[in-house]
Amino acid sequence: MPEHFYVYPAYLLRGRSRAAGRRLKAEEALNELTADEIVQAARRLGYTAVAEADKDYPRDAGAYAGRVKVTKRSGTTKARFLKLLSADLRAHRPAAGAR
Repeated sequence: MPEHFYVYPAYLLRGRSRAAGRRLKAEEALNELTADEIVQAARRLGYTAVAEADKDYPRDAGAYAGRVKVTKRSGTTKARFLKLLSADLRAHRPAAGAR
């Protein structure tokens, strides 16, 4: 199994439907997000994360919003990581995640 997983900003965007790639409940999602914000939040959570700006989300070919390569830790699934990431991002934004 790979020792990492990828996180695209689209996974956490409130404006996307589940069919369009959102991986969280709409209440947990964010309005705007960049790969750099994901890297900062992942590092605050104790993960090793690297932004790959030249990559695009397959469902948005050509958009090049980037992706983040996150090193796995034992006991953490990607779904659990995304929930932790969303909570951290919302906690570190002014006005409870509004932006």
